[in-house]
Amino acid sequence: MRDHEVRERLRKAAEAHRPDRERMLARVERGMADGRRTAAPRAPRGALPWLRVTGAAAAVCSVLAAGAFVATSAGGGETRGGRTAAPPVPSASAPSAAPTAPAAPTAPGHVPELRAEDGPLRVDGVIDPHSNPYWAQSNVTLRTTQPLSSLTVELRVALTGGVRTTGSWRSLPVENFAASTREEDGFLVYRWTLKPGRTVPAGTHMFAGQYNHAEGERDASGDYFTAVAARTTGRGVSVSDGFAVGG
Repeated sequence: MRDHEVRERLRKAAEAHRPDRERMLARVERGMADGRRTAAPRAPRGALPWLRVTGAAAAVCSVLAAGAFVATSAGGGETRGGRTAAPPVPSASAPSAAPTAPAAPTAPGHVPELRAEDGPLRVDGVIDPHSNPYWAQSNVTLRTTQPLSSLTVELRVALTGGVRTTGSWRSLPVENFAASTREEDGFLVYRWTLKPGRTVPAGTHMFAGQYNHAEGERDASGDYFTAVAARTTGRGVSVSDGFAVGG
């Protein structure tokens, strides 16, 4: 048989062939199912190094993404444009200053350094003998050998055991002084201040604070008083003292 006759027969046979599409699709589906059931073989050590680089980069990206999520989910940051920014980290070169503690008030029972005499001025204090288990009077006696052009006397009674003021008085004319009573830094404070233009004559003068207290004998060891004065001539003077009982 000649070559051209063979080619002609093959061409006609090919034109006459009709493939079974359903059978072919079924074979393809079976092949895909078998491939899913068979685990893919692990790449040999040293093969395809770019796969290891890509995997490491993906791991780094995952860690960074997780860190960003934690930072924005922790709260406490400043909100900017609908996103939460983490709070700024303080600079190591500029540490925050420690807050300044306020000055501690004078505590009940604390008596400053006492000086009962200065120049022409002398003072002493006593708990009045007529005091009783519920009420007391603190007497401040001031002696001056020279007239005074200014004077401030301050009596401090520690706020212990229900101390409450019941009044005050002084032996000098009431119109010559501005008087006040208040609670301050753990003390009941009586203050007498000589008004401008008035004078205190040489002599002995008394200032007294009265108050209720809890039942029983009250401890006056935490009480004290001060007097600051200016003489009509010479330098200013100041004195302070505590209290004796029934003297």
